[in-house]
Amino acid sequence: MTIQIAIIGLGQIGASLGLALKSKDELIRRIGYDRDINVARQAERIGALDRVVNNLPTAVRDSDLVVISVPMDQIRETLAVIAMNLKNNGVVMDTGPVKEVVTAWASELLPSNRHYIGLTPVLNAAYLHGTDSGVSAARADLFQGGVMAIVAPHRASSEAVKMAADLTRILGATPLFVDPIEIDSLMATTHILPQIMAAGLLNATIDQPGWREGRKIAGRAYAEATGPIVHLDDAHTLRVSVLQNRENMLRVLDGTIAALQAIRADIDTEDAESLEKRLDRARTGRERWWRQRQAAEWTGPNTMPATELPKSSDVFGRLLGFSGRKTKPKK
Repeated sequence: MTIQIAIIGLGQIGASLGLALKSKDELIRRIGYDRDINVARQAERIGALDRVVNNLPTAVRDSDLVVISVPMDQIRETLAVIAMNLKNNGVVMDTGPVKEVVTAWASELLPSNRHYIGLTPVLNAAYLHGTDSGVSAARADLFQGGVMAIVAPHRASSEAVKMAADLTRILGATPLFVDPIEIDSLMATTHILPQIMAAGLLNATIDQPGWREGRKIAGRAYAEATGPIVHLDDAHTLRVSVLQNRENMLRVLDGTIAALQAIRADIDTEDAESLEKRLDRARTGRERWWRQRQAAEWTGPNTMPATELPKSSDVFGRLLGFSGRKTKPKK
């Protein structure tokens, strides 16, 4: 028996998912759809797909699993288009950066006996400094050694949750079960905020007095600090993500502003000792995080408690060799 997986959206995440599943081609048939047929054809050429489909409803009609990997502003529309064409007991997953609102959309739009699971992929540390995007940046090991946050709504079946965990392991990642409120808060801090801070820095410098000369000497620090606004989300997609995660964004922005104001106060009062402590604490924290991120070492007093994988006889798990395997505690 072969499982058919439809990948909707063939940018870096979607195409990498297809490449990672290529090793299971005797068990999994990979169907791909992208609004840009040229992108879909490129994904097929690099081996991320078995077949390109030009029609979205056709792509999902016979698929056991549908993975939506499109920009945030396209997710609701995609769910609405595919809803009535989904296979009975089919599973829909998405990789968007905001989960609470997508969970609500899925509850509203998907018929009964169709199950939604949210995925938030965390990339392989080897690719964190990469600036390429789109299908050309797809890699089979993009998720290797990372974490996959899994959001399972109350109405989701245990088989759908098990499918998400099995898929995560095939990708080389570790499943981490979270609720949508929790992951939205974390994504506001770690994914969206860096882009907003880059925008703030650029708007405070570009076309301001002195920039005519400043642009000539802006170097590595400026390039790295402003990079997120260029190589992550485009302006429209970022705007949608920010407003769909409004409460969390306001909270993390307030915290960031407070931290900057504390540094400003040290500078204003010429409190060299306090200023150095703040800067050293930031540097030490970054170095510690980077070591842990590269080694995937998450032990310590702040480690999240282990979560047991739901038990299921799901055919996806049986076919891919995960059924009956004892689940290791997640860190």
